[in-house]
Amino acid sequence: MTKAIRNLNPDMVINTMRACGHRIFEGELNLNIIGVRHSNTRANTFNDAICVLYQQGGEWQLKQYKATTDAGLYWRKHPMNVDGTAVLIAGQHLSLWTLGYHQGKYRALVQHKPVVVLRDNNQDDELDTNTTPHAELQQGYFGINCHRANSKTTSTQVDKWSAGCQVFASPSDFDEFIALCEQSAIKYGPYFTYTLLDQADIKESINHGI
Repeated sequence: MTKAIRNLNPDMVINTMRACGHRIFEGELNLNIIGVRHSNTRANTFNDAICVLYQQGGEWQLKQYKATTDAGLYWRKHPMNVDGTAVLIAGQHLSLWTLGYHQGKYRALVQHKPVVVLRDNNQDDELDTNTTPHAELQQGYFGINCHRANSKTTSTQVDKWSAGCQVFASPSDFDEFIALCEQSAIKYGPYFTYTLLDQADIKESINHGI
């Protein structure tokens, strides 16, 4: 079984963000939403993490949630788009999301700006995260949202829950996350930047003592 992303702390995430040259938002409850993609992109499980880094009372806080940054196995083998399964590229996506409703059903973060995705079109169980003859870059509005899986219980298999969205495994975790977003939006507005890191980025910052 694939191990989940290790428990992170504010210093590890801040050091990694700086090492990657990403912007860090400061200020009381000014949220940094950060995904960490597991090195195993074959798994159909919630083995990734979505973290929220923010200052509260002048101190950095970090909340880490079990999530997936990859499409589920069903959509890898049966792409929703004729060009292939959407794979959000790693990097910092400024003002990617705004508060809205996922599929018009419940409060979530929905795509606000064009974004670059890979289109993995070889329909196997391994998601391509780098450009290959079977994975080409596209930019546009693809409905790359941040939402939850099951509304009542914590999900273990991704399956159809994600066709490229960033998805929380636990509905209670997601409720806590959205509550933070709502609080932050009162002061900073309804737009949120999303930074997607690879698991190797975290390891590299630790190994080099950055």
